[in-house]
Amino acid sequence: MSDKKELVLKETHSRLNQLLATKMEAMPKDFNQTRFLQNCMTVLQDTKGIENCHPVSIARTLLKGAFLGLDFFQRECYAIPYGGELQFQTDYKGETKMAKKYSIRDIKDIYAKVVRKGDEFKEEIVAGQQVVDFKPLPFNDAEIIGAFAVVLYQDGGMEYETMSTKQIEGIRDNFSKMKNGLMWTKTPEEAYKKTVLRRLTKKIEKDFASIDQAKAYEESSDMQFKQDEQKQDAKDPFADAVDVEFTEETEGQVRLDGEADGAK
Repeated sequence: MSDKKELVLKETHSRLNQLLATKMEAMPKDFNQTRFLQNCMTVLQDTKGIENCHPVSIARTLLKGAFLGLDFFQRECYAIPYGGELQFQTDYKGETKMAKKYSIRDIKDIYAKVVRKGDEFKEEIVAGQQVVDFKPLPFNDAEIIGAFAVVLYQDGGMEYETMSTKQIEGIRDNFSKMKNGLMWTKTPEEAYKKTVLRRLTKKIEKDFASIDQAKAYEESSDMQFKQDEQKQDAKDPFADAVDVEFTEETEGQVRLDGEADGAK
């Protein structure tokens, strides 16, 4: 480890420890300060380019993970040096954890899947009910043509969202903070799942314990809708999600209440 990196990490440890101590009231009830601090420092030691970031900026970025109860070491979220700044970004695993943690309605399960060429994916109206039918080919590594996300509630309710590859790539090109970052270039499947999942979670009513948590959640998205004047006028692609209710589930199918004119 270089002397510069060692100094940056030492100062970051001190700054982060101070911030955590002053913000404990805004942390989740199960937050463990000692473990969080140790995990953060372990991750930073292996973070390439971290020595070029300011310790105060690093500490403030890591603090967002603490507010949300996410673990950098478990890869529920990341602190990524990009464009001379440290960016906070959640992982797909972190997105599902936050949905379950902060949803007002208890969540039984929440997940996202990509749809590839050759997979069978249908949305249709059967007896006045919306039906989603997904049958993936085994070990299919063909081109991704879209993605969908589903949330199942403990009370039997359900909501879902779908996006085509064109829609997802449009969001990447126009709104992503790091459209050429590692998530999009090295693990596009995870990027696609996270994008459609974030759109779905816009429909989930959440209850945050503090303003700090709510703000950190909004900033955890890879998407930035106010980067410049042009993008300020652009429509939030996550704002038009449709609500549906779960009625019946059969093998390979998910049925949802909804009028035909409300179908996708």
